[in-house]
Amino acid sequence: MAYTALELITRAYYLSAIVSRPAQVVSGDQVTDGLYLLNACLDFKSSDLRLIPYYKTYDFPAVVGQEKYFITDLLAVDSLTFNLGTVRYSLQEKTRVEYFAYPRVDNIQSLPFSYRIERSLGGSDVYIYFKPDQAYPMHIMGKFGLTNVVLNTDMSLTYDTFYLEYLRYALAEMICSEYGATFPDESKAKLKEYEKKIMDVSPADLSIQKRTYFGGNFGLDWKGVNLYKGYTP
Repeated sequence: MAYTALELITRAYYLSAIVSRPAQVVSGDQVTDGLYLLNACLDFKSSDLRLIPYYKTYDFPAVVGQEKYFITDLLAVDSLTFNLGTVRYSLQEKTRVEYFAYPRVDNIQSLPFSYRIERSLGGSDVYIYFKPDQAYPMHIMGKFGLTNVVLNTDMSLTYDTFYLEYLRYALAEMICSEYGATFPDESKAKLKEYEKKIMDVSPADLSIQKRTYFGGNFGLDWKGVNLYKGYTP
C-alpha cells in the first residue's frame, strides 16, 4: 500500500495535536508548511548517517574518459568496485587532499584504482581515477536516503513502515516547534526510543584493515596497469 508524503504530513499534524483528528482536516498552508518541514527533516537526517539505516548496491557503467559521476540520493559509500570480465576489483578511497591535491597525470585513461565521494545537492558526486578506458561495470555499496519529496511521493518505495513511523514522530516534533506548541513528553520519549533503535539497525562497519609495505595487495599501480592490465598472479 502506498504511503505518500501527504499522508505522512497529515498523520504528523494529528500526532502533534496542532490539528484535531475528529474535527479538522489538514489543508492549505498547513500542507505547504508540512511539506517544507518534512523536506527539512529528511535533509537534516541525511547529515547524521547513524539515522539512515538503508544500505544498498548501486550499479552504473563507467564512461570512457569521465572522472565525475552524480548519484542521486547517495549519502555515503562503504565500497566502490568494478568488474574486468568476471574479476572484481576494489578502488581505494582517498582523502580530499590526497585525491584533489596530490600530483598526478590527468590525461591517463586506464583501470580506475582510487575514488573520492563528495556530497552534492540531491546526492553525491563520485570521482574516480584513472579515468576509465572502458565502460567498466561499477558497483557502489553505500547508504541512500530521500532528501526531497513532493506531496504524491510514495515513501513506502524507499522506507520501511518502522522508519516512516519514526519520521512521523520527528516531523510532529518539528511542527510543534514551528507553531510554538509543546511536543508531549510521551511522544518525545517515543521519538528518542525510535532513534536509539534505528542506530542499531545497520551500524557502520568499523573493522580495521592493516596495510603492509612488505608484500601483499596495494591495489593498482603503474606496474599493474601497464604490465598486467589489472590481473595479478
